Amino acid sequence: GQKYERRRRTMNMIEQLEAEEVARVTAGKDIPKFSPGDTLSVNVKIKEGDRERVQRYEGVCIARAGAGINENFTVRKISFGEGVERIFPVVSPMIESIEVKRKGRVRRAKLYYLRDRRGKSARIAERTTGHGMEVTEVTESKTELRRQRDAAKVVRKEEAAKERTAAAKAKAAEAA
Repeated sequence: GQKYERRRRTMNMIEQLEAEEVARVTAGKDIPKFSPGDTLSVNVKIKEGDRERVQRYEGVCIARAGAGINENFTVRKISFGEGVERIFPVVSPMIESIEVKRKGRVRRAKLYYLRDRRGKSARIAERTTGHGMEVTEVTESKTELRRQRDAAKVVRKEEAAKERTAAAKAKAAEAA
């Protein structure tokens, strides 16, 4: 009992420290929701001598692993005809920003099979629904929307006809 309590308290302390570190590193950064199959653009800070610059690394996320501060993701891209994979920690001061270019429709958590594919067979279909997508709720059917548009069109035509007759009367009064 007592040994278990001490271990649980220690784990809670570790989790708390990790949470504080995650909050410190991600302060001011917005990490988007992304999953394997998504095309990402990762802006990485690179230090060359005394100057620092940001380099964009764009490719397909083929895996996510770990949790909390140890979470990382693998991005694969084709560079000059050669496949290049790079593993980034999700929580890192090295990463300036992550941008999701497009969502991919996949049925696996790890897309290592893409390593053996070239060309068209290595493509991933775009996903338009599912997790991480904004849901636009359809409140009215297409038929109802068409009826509303037609009714608005009739009203506009009637107003235009009234304006034309008023303009014609004004012109006739002016001529007389």
